[in-house]
Amino acid sequence: MLLARRSAVDVRRQALVQLRSVIVTCPDQLREQLRGLPVRRLIVRCSRLRHPPSCTPDELASRLVLRSLARRVEAATAEAAELEHEILAHVRALAPQLLDEPGVGPIVAAQLIVTWSHQSRVRSEAAFARLAGTAPIPVSSGQTIRHRLSRGGDRQLNRALHTVILHRRLHDPATKTYIARRLAEGKTTRDATRLLKRYLARHMYRVLQNQTPLMT
Repeated sequence: MLLARRSAVDVRRQALVQLRSVIVTCPDQLREQLRGLPVRRLIVRCSRLRHPPSCTPDELASRLVLRSLARRVEAATAEAAELEHEILAHVRALAPQLLDEPGVGPIVAAQLIVTWSHQSRVRSEAAFARLAGTAPIPVSSGQTIRHRLSRGGDRQLNRALHTVILHRRLHDPATKTYIARRLAEGKTTRDATRLLKRYLARHMYRVLQNQTPLMT
């Protein structure tokens, strides 16, 4: 279901980009009607476009393309929402405590569950962190000792963890305090993010290991 939802989101994004591109090149009068509209109003307006008899061939073509793209966006949006609803139901059944974690929504939680799979798949917190691409990689030079984020591992899991970190950097007081402390110690924001990701991967592993599913 994650893959299907990701595909629907990609279709929506691509159709929206194409729709905006068509607006740039459509006849002046039509372009002025659509320019500056918020996304939701723009999609509704374009999906309801008609072709009056007075339309020029160019305007008629633009209206037909815009309507088709807008309806594609609507269909993909509805599909993604339906899939997310189903994903949420599965997460609540398999690992409901994940949803209590700040910044963890149904999509992030589902990705954690998919990667973790079951208790015997990943042997330790450290192994899960390495699988997530959050294990530190030394990039020391001379007297300078430092590490960087890994480019390997499960990139979808890494992205899910990054989403949580972004949320917590904005909304979680403990995370803000931690980053401020690391910066005061001379760390960069990137270094602080790397450390947070590793901690988060290990913490999520413990949450998953301690889950008691509501269904098997």
